[in-house]
Amino acid sequence: MPEVLTVLPDRQPILRVVPMPSEVNPQGDVFGGWIMAQVDVAGAIPAMRRARGRVTTVAVNSFLFKQPVSVGDVVSFFAEVVGTGRTSITVRVEVYAERHPAQPITVKVTEAVLTYVAIDQHGGKRELPASV
Repeated sequence: MPEVLTVLPDRQPILRVVPMPSEVNPQGDVFGGWIMAQVDVAGAIPAMRRARGRVTTVAVNSFLFKQPVSVGDVVSFFAEVVGTGRTSITVRVEVYAERHPAQPITVKVTEAVLTYVAIDQHGGKRELPASV
């Protein structure tokens, strides 16, 4: 799969990490499950901010792996709320890898849409507060 070069979005990432050797499969690529876990964390942050409290993941609406991620890549996660319901929050997460520090390139590696639900201290659904 050819790398499609791009630039990082013009906003701060929600999360930025560098994968370690323990996160790779036998082919040397970072496990997709590791990326999925990081996407869930990144998506939960704006969802918690919107809910002003606890949320839980209820659906992965879409998840597309575009490029592999390697050890040493600086992986940036950008997340934004794209919809809300009475108790639910839909978040889009885009993931970029910055590679080859000597000759830097940036590629979009993953995009996903997840749905979270606001929950109370007992784990039950609760209505979202009015948006500010």
